[in-house]
Amino acid sequence: MISIKQKLALHRKLFISFIKIGTFVFGGGYAMLPIIQREVVNHHQWISEKDFIDMLAVTQSAPGPVAVNTSIFTGYKVARLSGAVTALIGVVLPPFTIILLLATFLSSYSDNYYLIQFFAGVRPAIVGLILGVGLKTGKNIIHTSFDFFLAVLALILLLVLGLHPFLIIILGALSGLLYSYCKKSSSQEDN
Repeated sequence: MISIKQKLALHRKLFISFIKIGTFVFGGGYAMLPIIQREVVNHHQWISEKDFIDMLAVTQSAPGPVAVNTSIFTGYKVARLSGAVTALIGVVLPPFTIILLLATFLSSYSDNYYLIQFFAGVRPAIVGLILGVGLKTGKNIIHTSFDFFLAVLALILLLVLGLHPFLIIILGALSGLLYSYCKKSSSQEDN
């Protein structure tokens, strides 16, 4: 059983970590993934690399922003309901404040050349961050030719056929279950 002092210290760490994550909201939740991974997996080791990948699968398929879902999941895993609330407040507070300030002060500067160039430079950097997370996550997930086949198929279904991501997730889950069933059946026949 941990003391109240230890609980408060844990909640403080959760809050500060997710304040950091929430501060770098440019580009949305996917752009936050490298920061979330560094804080949650590498720095604090609240979640293992494998659990982080599983968490991404769950939080991306659940309704709501990825950063919010991830903060709730991580906070709950670390300190149950109070941890989920702490992490949620931490991740939501900075973007809320930034958006409020932007809406208040920048509406009159929407035609400002430097502001336009700032956002023009941020967008490609966000794409690079998202691509980096995708490649790093893919490297940790794709172990078999079936995994590679599913990844390529999902990419084709998304980019070429324009299938909704939710349907791709459902098809991936069903494919995984079917593959597992077939593999288990064939191994039982061999015995």
